[in-house]
Amino acid sequence: MKQFQGRVITPGEVTAPAVVTTEGFNTLASLQMALQFGDKEAKCGDQNNKELHGKPLCGRALCLPQTIGSTTGGLVLYCACAMGRNPACMLFANPIDSLAAAGAVLADVWVDGVAMPVVDSLGEEFLQYVKDGMTVTVKENGVVEVE
Repeated sequence: MKQFQGRVITPGEVTAPAVVTTEGFNTLASLQMALQFGDKEAKCGDQNNKELHGKPLCGRALCLPQTIGSTTGGLVLYCACAMGRNPACMLFANPIDSLAAAGAVLADVWVDGVAMPVVDSLGEEFLQYVKDGMTVTVKENGVVEVE
């Protein structure tokens, strides 16, 4: 097991299997199918992200460097949480961008019964270490354990 310390964006504790990308995560392209067409597993629809395309995101620890793409990214994250089709947590190697942060914070404040802990600034070593299917535990203080 290895521990990484990051910065808490939205608090919470969760344990979930990892799904990992070393590419930027296009929030709209990745989650649009789940939001529009009822895919309850929220399989990644971004054909440009070969590491995630077709993999379920719902209930997974989404490990990524940063988000990219549409200015609707924050709204997409908020809607995914409101519909219960969100990742269990989002773990950023780099500092989070303002759009993703806005969506995560809005969901944390406005969506009852849904927690999606978000931690950023975990570092490049985090993305080099974590692999798909590894068990990831997020602590309230921003510690992320990977085993």
